[in-house]
Amino acid sequence: MIMSRIQAPSDETTGNLVDRLLSGLPPEAVLVDPDVTASYANDMASFCEAAVPAVVVLPRTVEQVQHVMRTATELRVPVVPQGARTGLSGGANASEGCIALSLTKMDRILEINPVDRIAVVEPGVVNAALSRAVNEHGLHYPPDPSSWEMCTIGGNIGTASGGLCCVKYGVTAEYVLGLDVVLADGRLMSTGRRTAKGVAGYDLTRLFVGSEGSLGIVVRATLALKPRPPRQLVLAAEFASAAAACDAVCRIMAGGHVPSLLELMDRTTVKAVNDLAHMGLPETTESLLLAAFDTPDPAADLAAVGALCEAAGATQVVPADDEAESELLLQARRLSLTALEAVKGTTMIDDVCVPRSKLGELLDGVDRIAEKYDLTIGVCAHAGDGNTHPTVCFDAADPDESRRARESFDEIMALGLELGGTITGEHGVGILKKEWLARELGPVGMEMQRAVKSVFDPLGILNPGKLF
Repeated sequence: MIMSRIQAPSDETTGNLVDRLLSGLPPEAVLVDPDVTASYANDMASFCEAAVPAVVVLPRTVEQVQHVMRTATELRVPVVPQGARTGLSGGANASEGCIALSLTKMDRILEINPVDRIAVVEPGVVNAALSRAVNEHGLHYPPDPSSWEMCTIGGNIGTASGGLCCVKYGVTAEYVLGLDVVLADGRLMSTGRRTAKGVAGYDLTRLFVGSEGSLGIVVRATLALKPRPPRQLVLAAEFASAAAACDAVCRIMAGGHVPSLLELMDRTTVKAVNDLAHMGLPETTESLLLAAFDTPDPAADLAAVGALCEAAGATQVVPADDEAESELLLQARRLSLTALEAVKGTTMIDDVCVPRSKLGELLDGVDRIAEKYDLTIGVCAHAGDGNTHPTVCFDAADPDESRRARESFDEIMALGLELGGTITGEHGVGILKKEWLARELGPVGMEMQRAVKSVFDPLGILNPGKLF
């Protein structure tokens, strides 16, 4: 019902839209050249419909965002918020006749407060830039998606993204204390707090985190920070089977260890990384497990974990000698998705998260699915929290292979749900997984989700066609 209230504007309406936008925006903030606007059509997901936006707007101030939303409400024009468009679910894909509202120019770090341990930032701040800035104050912003050198804080908030260190430090939602949000009608609302504690009213801040731009436009965020930890050291353990590697993960977690990172790469992923970057990773292994500690004595922690890996059947355990070698191993892990894309030219990246105890069953199931559909499917995983990225590699120019890729992707999500997991641990729903959201939440859950959406966005102009 929400979608039916929006119609794609005609050329005449588009012209009126641009004129209305220019009445409150500088000319350089409004892009209408089709060759330029086409580059804002989509994020990095496959199999997700997208359209060229009617206009792209790049605001620099809160007031400019408010002007865009008031104009969109008056003209009933859909608005698609965008960050760096590094997302993997189609959540930032433009819809027909929309305003693509790119927030990348709102990129100021407004405050870093070492006493209160907070940072106040605009949505276009790049994750890595924030991390480096707070490090200079002896502080640490833990969420670190693999795309951290490109992705923005606004995008991280929109998808509730995670990263490599979630096993110890948690996900983005746990660091968002407060937000300034421009609502669909242009009003500005503040949620949350700057304080270490606070329970006043409903937690609307948490509601906006992961809402994929469907409830409002985040224009400022107050983020919690941690003291900067010691440099971490990494251990690499080779296993002859995925089951043995997953057994090691269970032993590590059951043993009370708190690694700063616990990542898994299967044989297909290891080979892809070597082919792309000549990293010299061991291709004889079926599963490579990386564990890291940022404790005062990481060598002792790695030794304990190394013993658990050997007890689980590791064929070789090699602790890094220093920070440089540790960073090389982490770089290999961060290259995984890029390397897998190079295998066939196109990928579909699953984001299934299961209980840690079910991780081995999921990986065995992925192997069976790859064999069933005669496809290459590499798996890299945040093994410490059960969040996996089975990555289907295929040739998009081959219709039959594309069909099999989509069917295998869906079968992996079905397997994740059967094992008590979720369809997305950190990438969001977007377009790619919206039919699966209904399967996970059920009819009553979906009814409540739509009811919340209608309160914040009664006209349905905010990122239509996403989530449900």
